[in-house]
This record gives sequence, C-alpha cells and structure tokens, in this order.
Amino acid sequence: QVPLVESGGGLVQAGGSLRLSCAASGRTFYPNLMGWFRRAPGKEREFVASASRSAGITYGADSMKGRFTISRDNAKNTVYLQMNSLRPEDTAVYYCAATGPTTNTYSYWGQGTQVTVSS
Repeated sequence: QVPLVESGGGLVQAGGSLRLSCAASGRTFYPNLMGWFRRAPGKEREFVASASRSAGITYGADSMKGRFTISRDNAKNTVYLQMNSLRPEDTAVYYCAATGPTTNTYSYWGQGTQVTVSS
C-alpha cells in the first residue's frame, strides 16, 4: 500500500482560497494519474480533478472549472489543488487518489482532509 498524505484543508469564508497538497511516499511509485475527489455530507463521492504524468489535466463538474486548478510535481510525487472563490457548496471532505503506473483505476486513497466554507 502506498500512503498518500494530504494537507491544507481547513475553514475559510466564502470567496476565500485554499491549497491542498498530497504527497505519495515510495521511491518506486510512479502513478499514471493523481487526482482529487470530494464527498459532501449526504452526497455521493464526486470527481474533482486529475493530472497525469504527462501533464494531461481533467476537471469534474463545470462548477469547479475556472475556480480550481490542479497541478502535479512528478519529481516529488505530489499533487496540488488550488481552490479559489470558494463557495459553501464546496464544503466536503477532499480525498487524494492515485492509480498504478499503467492504469486509470484509482487504487490508492488518502485519509481525506476537511474543507469547510462558511457563508
């Protein structure tokens, strides 16, 4: 199992910003995709964004586009999620996830970090 360690969650007012980080340990771990998901209270898990090793970027719902930016540092096996113009509906537990080196299936998950946006 490859630990994914997230950081950067917290409480912010609407309109504010947060930056989440997720680092994967393991010198020989080269995930194809690293991404972010979120689960709001009472809702299904939702795809937020992903970044491939070759810098291919995919975003989830239109509501996140233009406000959220994912980036990845392959040398550090770290993925970031910059969240701007946060809204109360962005309140959720955000999970980092990673695939194996040759798949698109997320097999590795972080413990989650709480993001709370107050109105």
